[in-house]
Amino acid sequence: MISRVTIALVGIASIATLAACASPQAQRVERERRAATAFLERQGSIGDPGRVAAADIAFAKMAREQGQWTAFLEYAAPDALIHGRNGVIPAQPWLAQQDNPSVSVAWTPNTVWSSCDGTLAVSFGRFQEPDGKVGSYVTTWELQSDNSYKYTYDLGALDDPQPVRQPQEELPEGAIIVPGMTAIEGRVADCPAAGIDQPAMPVATSAGNASGTTTSKDGTLQWTWSHADNGERRVIVTWLREGEVREALNFAVPAEG
Repeated sequence: MISRVTIALVGIASIATLAACASPQAQRVERERRAATAFLERQGSIGDPGRVAAADIAFAKMAREQGQWTAFLEYAAPDALIHGRNGVIPAQPWLAQQDNPSVSVAWTPNTVWSSCDGTLAVSFGRFQEPDGKVGSYVTTWELQSDNSYKYTYDLGALDDPQPVRQPQEELPEGAIIVPGMTAIEGRVADCPAAGIDQPAMPVATSAGNASGTTTSKDGTLQWTWSHADNGERRVIVTWLREGEVREALNFAVPAEG
């Protein structure tokens, strides 16, 4: 079971500094906000998970301020997929027909994996529905021709069972509150070394599954979605680390009864 910790992130917008006399929880929130801001400002690598995290947080901020499905449509790549209980569907046609709920789901990433060349990345994080229920999500991102990131796939599922809720104190306006968060961790795959053969990425598929696989242009990161005959949904992320292809994420959602 994922540990139950609460974090508040304000996304791209800044908030007023908490007073020195603030409660211990509020002081912790401010420390984590500063750490997240520093992470998002990191520059210099080829694959930059900070930019992907920033896009994911800006996506959540737009959903909160302009409407959930408005934001989902704005950040969707032309070929983006949404993975529902019955399988994957093209995102844009479906989203264009949806009315925004009065209150959006809130979310924020805790881990981002990026290919060395930055063309492909995956974010994994926590979300909270307006009624307080919480869960985890995985979103894949591709670098666009205008140098922005758009998502190409999204899967979210509620925790089952739901964690016991803890009383929350009042926090700054605009904060995103998502149980299960501690910090944002950005990871970049190893870059191919000149003159050294690079191991090939195995395609993670199973008999009886509908599935799809996408690999970064440099071959250092790959993700596969699958939908089993019994309704189980799964996302597997593999990447190049220390000369080997390793599994970064294996997120499975059991079939709903």
